[in-house]
Amino acid sequence: MRSDPDGAGTRGPGPAAHAAGPGPAVSPEPDTAADLAEARDVLVAGTGRTRRLDSPALRDALVDLHDFWLTTKGTELGIRPDCGFALVAVGGLGRREMLPHSDLDLILLHDDMDPAAVAAIADRLWYPLWDAHIKLDHSVRTVPQALQVAATDLTAALGMLEARHIAGDTELSNLLIGGIRRQWRTGIRGRFDELIEMTQSRWDRTGQIAHRAEPDLKSGRGGLRDVQLLNALSIAQLTDGMPGLGPDAPGGGLAAAHRRLLDVRTELHRVARRARDQLRAQDADEIGAALRIGDRFDLARVLTESARIISYSVDVGIRTAGNSLPRTGLSRLRRGPVRRPLDEGVVEHGGEVALARDARPRKDPGLIVRVAASAARTGLPISAATLTRLSDNTPELREPWPRAALDDLLVLLASGPAAVDVIEALDRTGLWGRLLPEWGAVRDLPPRDAVHTWTVDRHLVETVVQAGEATTRVGRPDLLLLGALLHDIGKGRGGDHSVVGAELVERIGSRMGLWPSDLAVLVAMVRHHLLLPNTATRRDLDDPATVASVVDTLGGDPVLLELLFALAEADSKATGPGVWGDWKASLIRELVRRCRMVMAGEELPAPDPMDPELTTLAEQGSLQVTLDPRADGRGYTVTVVAPDSPGVLSDTAGVLALHGLRVLSASIGSHAGCTVNSFVVLPLFGAPPAAGLLRQDLVRAGSGDLDLTAELDAKDRAARESMLPDRPEHAVPGTYAKAPPRLIWFDATDPGQVVLEVRAEDRVGLLCRLAGVFEQLGADVRWAKVTTLGSSVIDSFCVDFSAASTRASRERLEEALLAVLPAQEPKPLEQA
Repeated sequence: MRSDPDGAGTRGPGPAAHAAGPGPAVSPEPDTAADLAEARDVLVAGTGRTRRLDSPALRDALVDLHDFWLTTKGTELGIRPDCGFALVAVGGLGRREMLPHSDLDLILLHDDMDPAAVAAIADRLWYPLWDAHIKLDHSVRTVPQALQVAATDLTAALGMLEARHIAGDTELSNLLIGGIRRQWRTGIRGRFDELIEMTQSRWDRTGQIAHRAEPDLKSGRGGLRDVQLLNALSIAQLTDGMPGLGPDAPGGGLAAAHRRLLDVRTELHRVARRARDQLRAQDADEIGAALRIGDRFDLARVLTESARIISYSVDVGIRTAGNSLPRTGLSRLRRGPVRRPLDEGVVEHGGEVALARDARPRKDPGLIVRVAASAARTGLPISAATLTRLSDNTPELREPWPRAALDDLLVLLASGPAAVDVIEALDRTGLWGRLLPEWGAVRDLPPRDAVHTWTVDRHLVETVVQAGEATTRVGRPDLLLLGALLHDIGKGRGGDHSVVGAELVERIGSRMGLWPSDLAVLVAMVRHHLLLPNTATRRDLDDPATVASVVDTLGGDPVLLELLFALAEADSKATGPGVWGDWKASLIRELVRRCRMVMAGEELPAPDPMDPELTTLAEQGSLQVTLDPRADGRGYTVTVVAPDSPGVLSDTAGVLALHGLRVLSASIGSHAGCTVNSFVVLPLFGAPPAAGLLRQDLVRAGSGDLDLTAELDAKDRAARESMLPDRPEHAVPGTYAKAPPRLIWFDATDPGQVVLEVRAEDRVGLLCRLAGVFEQLGADVRWAKVTTLGSSVIDSFCVDFSAASTRASRERLEEALLAVLPAQEPKPLEQA
């Protein structure tokens, strides 16, 4: 019997229920639980004479402290050897992983003692802990009762697998611990599916630690619960608990990853001053500093590395356990799995890719990529034993690589999504780094730009997957795949990653045995992989100099142009949602079309003539406003024709913003002394206003009757006040702060003209404010490219501003522009 059969921090029977009976003598209750709570607080805070302990030492100290108190308290209550009572710890204390604010998970075992005596002992043990406000998850059971609970409740069974004797009758504790483990081993076949289903459900709820903005360190995929799952499978004798990832693996292996996650969660408790499993963005810098890891980006990299190691280990562990399940019934009479040849020295065995019996890894350096290619081609995982054997025995590939090794690598890269898990397995076991030593700088490297979903290394692999869909559209798919794999290899080393990457790729390509001409194309791909998207979205495609500059940069090579076009699309799609869209695709496609014409020796066509209707309107010399739905159904086109005068652009942009029309892009032109400005807009709500209303407000703004600045400030204020204080849970990656606004200068081809790119967060009427700055400083906007991506804008302006050639005038213009851009929020997390 027990005082509270299913209690978890709730009171049991009152003192009146405590009757004397058989069992150990109950001494007067000492008031020491408050001292336990105080001592725990002192250890956690490191105040007074107590020095601040690091995370591992703090956990050890907390385990020793609670063990000592519980042992002492048990002795005072008569819980001694051979008394028929035992105190057993589960949870963090049972695993010796006590965190600053962990609950106490305790089981009071008894040998079918008198219910009154059991209740008296239980209440004198639990009450002091409750009174000291120590969180307690408790139960009182006999060994048969505990075994029955474990047999019906999978969560309880997993908890009791971690049981550890604290005080009292050791034999009683051993009966429970041994019985639970025997029951687990004998019943695992019938519970394995339920275990995996429960694990998958947990992953679906919490997501992946490695790719989540604010990860759940305990329950997320790659978290501490997964390490406990591996231990449970090991106790069931289905896996060794550390499948294929020992201390020599990148990142130090599974044990080191487990320790790092424990350390982060320990500091998270200490920083939050409460039990918390989810790492919040605002705590990242403080935790990184406490663990001497670095800033939030360094912490993110450590977490990603650790979580991916654990996630890979769990995948291997579950697969190994499934293959190791004991067979029953007629299945015991079936023959074991046969070996099916896949390639030289490579076979399929038991649903996994393995080495053939006659394989000689020590004498076959190309076996690594051959195994990888076979796994990607068949969609089968590589067995953990095979990866370990390859890691321990396979020598480095000679330089240059044999052509067969390069061919096998290309087979792997061209396999689409199947390549992701194969490369991850190779990387976690150190084999991928053996093929590409330069990979270490980008492994688990977090992105600095919030638009990126993946770490840099995973982004490269995802780009390869996307590029695989374009291999039939290019004449050199091999170079496309290699360029996709290596285009960001220069990140994480300082400097321009395109320049650094090109230098690295020259060495990598030589090592792989590429022909000099092919190597030159690959180096150029990496060096210029941003050329097409940057030019198409920032420069005027109607300007012949724009196309000429791209053609000159690429040396007039149509093959390189074709590869860069496909790479730009794959790179954008692998970056994150919404990065590649119809607008961006159409601009790059048009740029590539014009470049191809020049490369083919054809004359570049002049800009398309202005629509005759607009020409007629411009020649009338009066203000005209039209609003028409776009043919593709995506938004509306607003065209404003007005006599050329200062303020037309800013007034037009302000009126559009005032009516809730979000400008997606803008085109500026002129004819017969009139400006012809065309805007692609999208209403924030409902239908757009009538064109007549827009014209009326433009007239009012031009005459001064409508104060656009005051109206837009009011709308901007209301918009900010209505914003939720917290970012949505699915934001990626929310652990990194938004960057401050940035201005980038480019020299235009015509004298007196400059191109200025503005990168910032969006705000109501931002285009109006920017245009107003140019007009106030006498800079005539010749054309503009306006791009809105989510909450960010990238706006490029080509302006006539002869004074911009001087440093002082540029600084004055920058100061004025920055004054109207949204400032960076002063949060500790956002300090670089």
